Amino acid sequence: MTVVLPLLLVVALASVLISMGFGAAELGFGAVWQCVTDQCAKPIYESILIDVRLPRVLMALVVGFALAATGALMQNVTRNPLADPYLFGIVAGAGLGATISTLLPVSMPIPFAAFLGALLSVVLVMAAVANRSWQRVEHLLLAGVAVSFLLSAVTSFLLYFGEPFAANRVIFWMMGSLARADYEALSWVIPVVITGSAITLSLSRWLDTLLVSDESARTLGVPVAKLRILVLIVCAAMTALVVAYCGGIGFVGLMIPHMVRPFVGLTTKRLLITSGLVGGCFLLWVDVLARTLIDGQEIPIGVITSVIGGFFFLHLLRRV
Repeated sequence: MTVVLPLLLVVALASVLISMGFGAAELGFGAVWQCVTDQCAKPIYESILIDVRLPRVLMALVVGFALAATGALMQNVTRNPLADPYLFGIVAGAGLGATISTLLPVSMPIPFAAFLGALLSVVLVMAAVANRSWQRVEHLLLAGVAVSFLLSAVTSFLLYFGEPFAANRVIFWMMGSLARADYEALSWVIPVVITGSAITLSLSRWLDTLLVSDESARTLGVPVAKLRILVLIVCAAMTALVVAYCGGIGFVGLMIPHMVRPFVGLTTKRLLITSGLVGGCFLLWVDVLARTLIDGQEIPIGVITSVIGGFFFLHLLRRV
């Protein structure tokens, strides 16, 4: 960890500087470096980099960190390698809340509506497995998949009967994009991600006991049920803000922890931090690909992560 963490921080900083040179207006690394170290060659360069690209790059880092970290947390807390906010129903719930706020005459901010929807999915999943007293946590994933389908069906129903222009806007938003990233969105997302990460890091010792079994954790005095609910609520809050501002970006939380775990182990603190940094860099370069793959057009970032994640998921199933 003493070597991995500084290396990842250097990679993240280099990724930020290099990626800011890509876009509709190709500036190149030289122009970016000149703006950072001295003064931009042209005033328009400063406007492009500071007002347009910097918030988007920072949003990619924060969103990637949040999705990968929540994926690592959910896999540890459920002891299921396939757990992920996207498969667990949290993204579907947040999407439903944001859709209701957009299509229906509900005077509610989209981030708050998305959080309520994500919280609804957590409540439904918990209700589905409550009668088993947490003895078979693998049922959490199955319940999450069922809840995801249920809430997605309700979202599709609302879109079908909604106003066509608004429905099209919601459909494009649900594919995932960082195009709407700005400093106001960052002012909401960053504090929630930092707070959620701080809460889970402070509980890392308790969370590590869950890796063995619920019985072992109880013998050590860990309130297993309350701890699991708290972690899922934290994951819901972080995921809800991501969905509210960036739409559905799937499979990041599933892939990244599996890539990181062989190098840093299972312990929560190491896995969360390294997964978050790798996830941020990963999403940053996926966004660069989304902006530059087709000249003059932008591919929804959720489409690219779903394609990559689909192949990764199939590969994972062949190994387990």
